[in-house]
Amino acid sequence: MHRPVPKLPSWLPVDGFILALLGTVVLAALLPARGPGATVAEGASTGAVALLFFLYGARLSTREALDGMRHWRLHLTVLACTFVLFPVLGLAARLLVPEVLPATLYTGLLFLCLVPSTVQSSIAFTALARGNVAAAICAGSFSSLAGIVLTPLLAGLVLPGDGGGFRAGSLLPIVCQLLLPFLAGQLLRRWIGGFLTRHKKVLGRVDRGSILLVVYAAFSAGVVRGIWHQVSSLRLLCLLGVEAVLLAVMLTVTSYGAGKLGFHREDRIAITFAGSKKSLAAGLPMASVLFGAQAGLMVLPLMLFHQMQLMVCAFLAKRMAARTVPEPRRAAAPAGPGGAVPAKAVAAAGRRPPGPRD
Repeated sequence: MHRPVPKLPSWLPVDGFILALLGTVVLAALLPARGPGATVAEGASTGAVALLFFLYGARLSTREALDGMRHWRLHLTVLACTFVLFPVLGLAARLLVPEVLPATLYTGLLFLCLVPSTVQSSIAFTALARGNVAAAICAGSFSSLAGIVLTPLLAGLVLPGDGGGFRAGSLLPIVCQLLLPFLAGQLLRRWIGGFLTRHKKVLGRVDRGSILLVVYAAFSAGVVRGIWHQVSSLRLLCLLGVEAVLLAVMLTVTSYGAGKLGFHREDRIAITFAGSKKSLAAGLPMASVLFGAQAGLMVLPLMLFHQMQLMVCAFLAKRMAARTVPEPRRAAAPAGPGGAVPAKAVAAAGRRPPGPRD
């Protein structure tokens, strides 16, 4: 008699890309790049970062972003949560140093608070909870675009400049590796946009491979320099606890705050999921440029927060959907304030799992 294979709860998403990231970290710990190999890995990582942001720029639909600008109150709310409230909470966490968090992990936690919001997972969870998908698309896109400029600027203002942290000299690499490739992608989108759409799956693997390469180079440098001996298991548990509190605060503030601001339920859902999460795909390459050899330890809080937000938001989105009685749609209903989305588009977005680009 064959017993059924036990399955994980449906609300517990197993992010295969996170498993690949963890495998890359283990590989870097066991076989770090040294000597000439480290030089090759660093050069390949630099090229991978530029390629990532070129693809980000080529994929971003300018028309889609412009169409969503009419819902400016929602987008400003998400941007305020991402680039104002998150950094304020990160600065407040300075009170936990050194009793709860060492200075190195706190710097990584503060950097986590500066990176932009997600795109794909915000769309997926908003659709699952029957929220305003069009608003989530535009809010995530605006956040990613603003993060190209705001994240480095905020890092220069609030991150420590000593101990391998952010350096003023990093501004030029940021422009060369992040901003210029992004702008080049936007300029060439007219000619290569169709190619990117036709080869979406292949380019998705390029995204993943590039990010894994960045992680390997960063963690290899950390292993060679011995920075991992600075963190104990107890400190990591404390970091997880702090991040759980941070996520709970942001989910509560975005949900109830959006209601106090007078947003409808569908818009509140979009604000909750777009304003409470952080992008792993955008943060990893930025950290490699900002922190250099210290990047391995600095991105650890972001990697842990990323998986935590997927698990918690998946659970919340399904509970929201279960409490909602969908209203019948009219055939010729006018577009809502955030740009209504056809039922087929909502269903398609709901079937899209949170991707590694977030």
